[in-house]
Amino acid sequence: MARVLFGKPSDSTERTLVSVLRTERAGGVMLLLGAVVALLWANSRWASSYESVSAFEFGPASLHLHLSVETWAADGLLAIFFFVIGLELKRELVVGELRSPATAVVPAVAAVGGMVAPIAIYVGINLARGGSLDGWAVPTATDIAFAVAVLAIVGRGLPSALRAFLLTLAVVDDLLAILIIAIFFTDEVSLPWLAASAACIFVFGLLARRGFTKWWALLPLALVAWATMHASGVHATIAGVALGLVVPAVALKGHKEPLTEKWEHLWRPVSSGFAVPVFALFAAGIPITVAALNEALHDPVAQGVALGLVIGKPLGIVLATFLVATFTKAALDPGLSWWDIMSVGALAGIGFTVSLLIAELALDEHMTDVATMAILIASVVAAVIGAALLAWRARVYRRGAATNV
Repeated sequence: MARVLFGKPSDSTERTLVSVLRTERAGGVMLLLGAVVALLWANSRWASSYESVSAFEFGPASLHLHLSVETWAADGLLAIFFFVIGLELKRELVVGELRSPATAVVPAVAAVGGMVAPIAIYVGINLARGGSLDGWAVPTATDIAFAVAVLAIVGRGLPSALRAFLLTLAVVDDLLAILIIAIFFTDEVSLPWLAASAACIFVFGLLARRGFTKWWALLPLALVAWATMHASGVHATIAGVALGLVVPAVALKGHKEPLTEKWEHLWRPVSSGFAVPVFALFAAGIPITVAALNEALHDPVAQGVALGLVIGKPLGIVLATFLVATFTKAALDPGLSWWDIMSVGALAGIGFTVSLLIAELALDEHMTDVATMAILIASVVAAVIGAALLAWRARVYRRGAATNV
C-alpha cells in the first residue's frame, strides 16, 4: 500500500503548530519592524549615530567578551533564537514529525533539496561571472519567523499537514544551516574552551532530566556554556542549539508537560519579540542609494543570493519532494496539489535572519552590504510570491469545504 505524503500530523505537532502560528505572527511583525527601523535609521541624517551605536564595544576583555553591540546581537541574542530552534528540534525528534524515518524523510529531503539548489545557482552564477564563492551558504537558510508569520496571516483554510510540513521543513533547514555555520565558519578551535562548554551543556541537560527545572537557576550555567563556546572559536549560537537539544522532550515524573514545551512557550516570545528584532535592527541597516542598488543588481554575489532564494529554494524543495514520491512507495495525499508544495517552497525563499548571519560570517564588510541588500529584496519577493500562492490555495480549500457542507 502506498504511503501518503503530507498525511495528518501527530497530535503533538498539531498543538505546537497552533502555538507557533499564534506567536510567530506577532514575531514576524516585530522582525519586520526591526528591519524597517534599521533601514530608515541607516539612511537618515542620523546614520552616523547608527554606525556609532552598532560599533560601540563593551564587556570583559579577559573573557573574550569585549564585543560591539552588533556582535552582541548576532552572537548573544541570536543564541536565544537558536535555543528555541534546539527545543523545537528535540521535540520533533522525540514526539513530532521527525521521530520516525517514514515521516522524517520528506521534510529532511526537501530541506536538503532546498539547500542544494540555491548553492548550485549561486556557485554557477559566480563561476560564470568571476564572483566570490565565499557566500555560497548565504541563500541556503529559511527564516522560520518570517515564513511562519506569513503563513499565519494568509494560510487560514490550508490543510494542517501542509502547515506542519513548512514548520518541520524550516526546523530541519535551520539544523542544516547550524551545521554549515559550525563546520565551515569556524577558523580555529580552542579545545579546552570547547570542552568546558560541552561540560556545562552536559550538566545543564543532566540537571534538567533530574527535575531541576527552574529556568532562572539554570540560566547562569547556560551563560557559562555560551561564553566558553564563544571563547572556543565556534560560533556562540551553537551553544544555544546544544542547550535546547539536551532538554527532555517527555514529561518528567510529577510534571504535566514536557520541559521542551514549557520552555519553548516561555522563550519563544523572547526570541520572536526581542532577540530576533534587535538582531535585525543591527544587521539590516545598510545605506540604500541608486548606486548601491545598481551595484547589487549587477554584482554576481547579489545575483546568486537573490536567485538562489527566490528560484533555488522552491525549485529544490519541489524537485526533492517529487523524487521522494517517484522513487519510493509514497504518494501525494489525494487532497493536496503540487501547487501546494510549490507555494510552501516559494515561502521558504524568505532567508532573512540566518542568511544575514551567514553573510556576516562569510563575506567582507563591503560584500556583506551587497549580500544584505540581496537578502532583503529576495525575502520580500519570496514573501509576496509565497503569500499570493498560499492565499490562492487557501481560497481553493475554503471553497471546497463550503461545497462539501
